[in-house]
Amino acid sequence: MTHDPAGPADDTPDTPVDEAAAGAPAGGDLEARLRDAEDRLMRSQAELENFRKRSQRELDEARRYREIDLLRDLLPVLDNVERAIEAAARSSDVESLLSGFRLTGKQIEKVLLIHGCKPIETEGQPFDPTVHEAILQQPVAGTAPGTVVGVAAKGYRLHDRVVRPAQVIVSTEA
Repeated sequence: MTHDPAGPADDTPDTPVDEAAAGAPAGGDLEARLRDAEDRLMRSQAELENFRKRSQRELDEARRYREIDLLRDLLPVLDNVERAIEAAARSSDVESLLSGFRLTGKQIEKVLLIHGCKPIETEGQPFDPTVHEAILQQPVAGTAPGTVVGVAAKGYRLHDRVVRPAQVIVSTEA
């Protein structure tokens, strides 16, 4: 048998086909890309976990030290109270002691205002159970029933929340 060069062609190549050159991804290249994607995923998960832990630590610290500004503002007031007590022990001048306590009270009110804590309106206001606590009712001539006519203890609110309701005396029908 002679070999005819023009005869039927053999479909199986003598050399192996390069899959990457033929357009199909090589097995090694695909595995490397998969490892790279898994590595990026693991790094992202680790970064997210670190972010969560850092955020929780910062939140815990903020909660733990949230009153520090208020305390820094109150300490000078405490210093003034202590000075007034020392002065009262050395002097019998009641008027200067009273004046000192009035100034200290005003200083405390100023600190509260700086920190957003304001007194609740009471005198002459209609009774409001969301901000007032009625401790007594009494008839008062010339006053509409349900009106605040006296205050036993001031109430305060911090921004829009009641810190302490005002303890009030409310008028009834005469």
